Amino acid sequence: MVSIQKKVVSGQTYYYLEHSFRKGGKVEKKELYLGKHIPKNIDELKRQFVFEIYKEKWFKSFDEIKTAFAKERKSLPKVVAEKEMSSFVVKFTYDTNRIEGSSLTFRETANLLENGVSPSKPRSDIKEAEAHRDVFYEMLRYDKDLSLRIALEWHYKLFNGTKPEIAGKLRHYQVGISGTEFLPPSPVEVEPLMRDFFKWLDKNKKKLHPVELAALIHLKFVSIHPFGDGNGRISRLIMNFALKQNRFPMLDIKYTNRNSYYNALERAQVKKNDLTFLNWFFRTYSKEFKRYAKRV
Repeated sequence: MVSIQKKVVSGQTYYYLEHSFRKGGKVEKKELYLGKHIPKNIDELKRQFVFEIYKEKWFKSFDEIKTAFAKERKSLPKVVAEKEMSSFVVKFTYDTNRIEGSSLTFRETANLLENGVSPSKPRSDIKEAEAHRDVFYEMLRYDKDLSLRIALEWHYKLFNGTKPEIAGKLRHYQVGISGTEFLPPSPVEVEPLMRDFFKWLDKNKKKLHPVELAALIHLKFVSIHPFGDGNGRISRLIMNFALKQNRFPMLDIKYTNRNSYYNALERAQVKKNDLTFLNWFFRTYSKEFKRYAKRV
């Protein structure tokens, strides 16, 4: 519980945020100095304060997940590990494309990618599913840092067979996103924002916890919206690249969870507050891999 505390020192009044919590059988307190007046954005400061306190708990849990995941991977026969990766590729391809409007069902995606059986669905949906599988495996093999060049290359390979006019090209026109109040940056901002994004990534890739880094990569990239189409797919792909590169299990953002996902993205984008999406991402990641927690 966060409360506002008032302290009077030498006749001067000072305000603090205070949060009490139990840790290891003891009650601990954290404080945040507010100043001589209660700020107008006190509710936001409270949320940020609590989030920073609980990040330590989140990150410890994520590190437990990483360790248990690594132990499991090490014990798996190669053929089983390959089968599990193939299953993940099918799920991830289905969900990431379905979120963006693909008509393929999960069964159709599995039959297509695993057995080569094409459903009676739009040819573009089929080709984009196959292309996503291929780019995903290319991403797994890629052992260098993310760059604008590789993002453009992966986008080109995803869409050259269906949307060649936009494949691998930064947009030079304004776009909107259906169903959201968020308006992506103007076309003249796209290239400098992309340069800034990769500078930010280079600066923070060793500073941030890998799960936080992956979440912010996704949020920042998709908010720039650098392409005419496929921004969500590329952002989820490079999100998983960051997790894979740091040896954390990769995340499939499920189509069935799309509403909470959309809401978290929109609130973070409209309010320019990363915390909203980070909270959603951390909870989703923790729930997805809870089977690994406390198994170290």
